[in-house]
Amino acid sequence: MKILNEAYWTERYRSGYTGWDIGYASYPLTQYLDQINSKDLKVLIPGAGNGYEAAFAYQKGFSKTHILDISKLPLTTFEDKFPDFPKDQIHQVDFFDHQGSYDLILEQTFFCALDPSLREKYCSKMKRLLKPNGKLVGVLFGVEFEREGPPFGGKLEEYLQLFEKYFTIRKLEPCYNSIPQRMGSEVFIHLVNQ
Repeated sequence: MKILNEAYWTERYRSGYTGWDIGYASYPLTQYLDQINSKDLKVLIPGAGNGYEAAFAYQKGFSKTHILDISKLPLTTFEDKFPDFPKDQIHQVDFFDHQGSYDLILEQTFFCALDPSLREKYCSKMKRLLKPNGKLVGVLFGVEFEREGPPFGGKLEEYLQLFEKYFTIRKLEPCYNSIPQRMGSEVFIHLVNQ
């Protein structure tokens, strides 16, 4: 198992080895956010990286959007690009050490950046971070990768078996609105903490 700590991710950002970064907020998440009328939700985006989804959400009126990353480097870049974003809503911390309570957690392949041995721990932590009836919504890779990750992939059936132990599944299906380069390789999830 690779040691995917702060130094590892900072080096990935520093070297520009960020193949997961598409340079803008992903369509599945922007289209999901566009459907929400209540902007008063407290939102978390873990593994936010350069924070495109956070910037989109905040600019759409989700003023209680929080971002989290283990690496300070992308968060500093985010702060420089979006100086109006509240500093106390930017968290440089290991996801598993973060404390909070959220209505909505947006997942943009953060799950797939974690070693698969941590997937049960991820679900348990998400359940604790979400308020009752809170939602975990986003995108995972729905393919197996030939090389050792990150990213780490998986299959829809595996995800179903994992998530149904922790959440009510509203959607867990192939993503229909992926960017062209990822069409057919992403899964959209909409899970409810009950």
